[in-house]
Amino acid sequence: MNESTPSKPQALIIDDELQIRRLLRVCLEGNGYRVDEAASGQEGLNAAAQHPPDIVILDLGLPDMDGATVLKRLREWSRVPVVVLSVRDREEDKIAALDSGADDFITKPFSTGELLARLRVAQRHVVPASESPVFRTGDLEVDLTARIVRLKGREVKLTATEYSLLRLFVKDPGKVLTHRHILQQVWGPNYVEHTHYLRVYIAHLREKLEADPSKPRLIVTESGVGYRLITEG
Repeated sequence: MNESTPSKPQALIIDDELQIRRLLRVCLEGNGYRVDEAASGQEGLNAAAQHPPDIVILDLGLPDMDGATVLKRLREWSRVPVVVLSVRDREEDKIAALDSGADDFITKPFSTGELLARLRVAQRHVVPASESPVFRTGDLEVDLTARIVRLKGREVKLTATEYSLLRLFVKDPGKVLTHRHILQQVWGPNYVEHTHYLRVYIAHLREKLEADPSKPRLIVTESGVGYRLITEG
């Protein structure tokens, strides 16, 4: 029977709007997910602990606690991918959610096609990166052991900083990395406000890795928030 098939991923929806939960359930079940629902933050945390999901869809405006608090508590003991789905569209809200551990952020109203695509990406990058230390997507190959980058089979010379920046993206392909997170990881905590450093080095990477640096398809900008490494299947 289908119910015994272990391949269906489990989704947990944490949202106080009944209509949104119904819409998401229909969408997710129609695309091969099993679905649990929670109408409050505490209910969601309890559900995540009792029946660990493969993916969480989290609203920020919950009746008992802010979704950011739910996210912080969840991250104390779980690395399950979390996609925030919220009416809040301010950059500050997106950045706060991503810095708190969200894997992605979608603003309501949303298209179900985009939601499903973002869920697939969030689930994909959480799978153990690879038993092989070589990352590949499209024409790009990054050998993390040898610290060699190849594009279409040819070695690309990167500076130490450019390589550190690329390696950060490779560790979390498909995930939005905020400006603050990247600056802290690559340059250190004293440089989290120096976004001009980041713009310069992202431009350098695009010049070396993108077919058309003015229309990047590999390292894309999430406006006002950060950057994302796009992977090809």
